[in-house]
Amino acid sequence: MEQLSLSSHSLSDTLDPTVSKVRAKHQFDIDDDWDANVEHNLNQVVQKSIENKVSPEDLLRKVPSTPSTKTPASSSNPNLDLYQTSSLSSTTSKNGLKLQYEKIIKDPSNSLNAIALPQMSSPIEPDVSSRINRISKFKKMLHASNINMNDLKKLAWSGIPYEIRPMAWQLLLGYIPPNAERRVATLARKRKEYLDGVSQVFGSGLDQTMWHQISIDVPRTNPHIKLYGFYATQRAMERILYLWAIRHPASGYVQGINDLATPFFQTFLSAYIEVDPEVYDPGNLPKEVLDVVEADTYWCLTKLLDGIQDNYIHAQPGIQRQVAELKDLTQRIDNKLAKHLQEESVEFMQFSFRWMNCLLMREVSVKNTIRMWDTYMAEGPNGFSEFHVYVCAAFLVKWSSKIQQMDFQEIMMFLQALPTKEWGEKDVELLLSEAYMWQSLFKNAIAHLR
Repeated sequence: MEQLSLSSHSLSDTLDPTVSKVRAKHQFDIDDDWDANVEHNLNQVVQKSIENKVSPEDLLRKVPSTPSTKTPASSSNPNLDLYQTSSLSSTTSKNGLKLQYEKIIKDPSNSLNAIALPQMSSPIEPDVSSRINRISKFKKMLHASNINMNDLKKLAWSGIPYEIRPMAWQLLLGYIPPNAERRVATLARKRKEYLDGVSQVFGSGLDQTMWHQISIDVPRTNPHIKLYGFYATQRAMERILYLWAIRHPASGYVQGINDLATPFFQTFLSAYIEVDPEVYDPGNLPKEVLDVVEADTYWCLTKLLDGIQDNYIHAQPGIQRQVAELKDLTQRIDNKLAKHLQEESVEFMQFSFRWMNCLLMREVSVKNTIRMWDTYMAEGPNGFSEFHVYVCAAFLVKWSSKIQQMDFQEIMMFLQALPTKEWGEKDVELLLSEAYMWQSLFKNAIAHLR
């Protein structure tokens, strides 16, 4: 694949003499209204060890645990982190990069070959067995010469194993074709197009107003996660957001789009490393790897935003419509809650605008967002718009009993800082299941609002 000589470490700083000054000036200029409301616990939790003290992660990678290494058990936090962070397997280089990264760059299906599923002679825990079975199903499906997208959506709805997710997301969003013969050429062409686009827009003078806002927002993005504080990450985010904004003049850059890029960046980064991406410095990557992570993030962000672009154009009619739908749904699902909000003069726009604009990313962790997006993508073209409203309804109704005991000020403060810090994957899956139930009951009833 042809590579352009764009330095990820110096490009944005050399574009304009004021860029570095603007970035430094606003590094700590935090706008509380747009900043994250809750900080999520970054302490990583691994799965319970089984009888022979081998972690599920080691089992899946065929990495034997050393006698001195014990996997701590944790039953208090259901958000189990499966990334290996202490000792790397023999399939990685010393900086955590997968040795087969060049093959994965060429065709993401090559990553499937590196997932080793052991044959167990002794019983293993049900959650480990279930995970192995799901990975096997995905691998079989994605190895097909022509992938059945309906079957992929059905399987993905209940969650995608993180090893499979980068390729699955690219397929579900239509970024790469289901036909294996077309995949390599399509990826090479789209990635080159991204690099050419970056070279062009940054070589023709900056839109200072747009660049100024992006340079302010990027350092604010997920400040509680190490990944987004690294220099290489922030410069990559700037390029992604600026190119998208220039190519979409109807909306340009709008606050909140920076958040939507992060699940893609984090997920596609994970395809090339064997450690938790939330603590990894992309500056350790070879340039060709960072280039493809950037390009894939850009194109998948574009695919997502193509379906919800009316959320970001003038007057944001998409968000206006979604808020109206949420109000109508709440009245149907929980009329007592709706009446209480009305009596306390709480307008739905006051608290749910951000839920629509940022797809609840300010309310739940990035890892939980990623799990939600598995289902959103499986829902098809309306996952991030129509189904998201039902998720917001289930999210609001969840707190109904507490909210009904509060006055206006208490309600607003509560909804601005919801107690989701300890949420794990099971909490998200329950929310998605409830949203699906409401969608099944009320989808046709609110269709007249569109």
